[in-house]
Amino acid sequence: MKLVYVFDAYCGWSHGFSGTLREVVSRHPGLTVDVVSGGLFTGERRVPLSAFGYIEKANADISRMTGAVFGEGYRRLAAEGSFVMDSEAAARGVAALRRSAPDRAVELAMALQHAFYVDGLSLSDPATYRQLAEAAGLDADAVVAAFESPDAREAAEADFRRSAELGVTAFPTLVAVDGSRAVPVARGHATADEVDRRLASLGIPRTS
Repeated sequence: MKLVYVFDAYCGWSHGFSGTLREVVSRHPGLTVDVVSGGLFTGERRVPLSAFGYIEKANADISRMTGAVFGEGYRRLAAEGSFVMDSEAAARGVAALRRSAPDRAVELAMALQHAFYVDGLSLSDPATYRQLAEAAGLDADAVVAAFESPDAREAAEADFRRSAELGVTAFPTLVAVDGSRAVPVARGHATADEVDRRLASLGIPRTS
């Protein structure tokens, strides 16, 4: 059995789930976790931040429930309002980072969200991936080249298909997968203890 973490790098609730995910991974070090991009803002859903009138209240709710921090760089971006979130570009970034360090996919996905929600960096900008790669000790040139390659676009589309095949309709969703069986163990918000109880009911005890 393994876990599949379906998220969107531009989803505030996914950002808020980072603490829970970090704790779940630390409690289950032997459990493989696949990271899959869900594609929240694609096609006609790519609109400026100013179109989301509820964003300030939503972020306050996320902070209150999860302790997630929304940094000054992001707050300036949101206040200005013209920035357009493009989940396809972010998914290409996830794919490029994941390709460079498959065993660090969870860590790198959280770093990507930190880059946007704390530092206010664009996840469509190759410079963001260069910065993340350098901070993570990866080959920055290789990561940027992967981000800009057709392979990354294909990987993003494959992620979107996998998300749909798993029946994911909200982000983030954490799914326990065993062969053809897929059971959601978290949707939107959950504590590590709540996830642990659901995993235990599936025969996956905490090991750390």
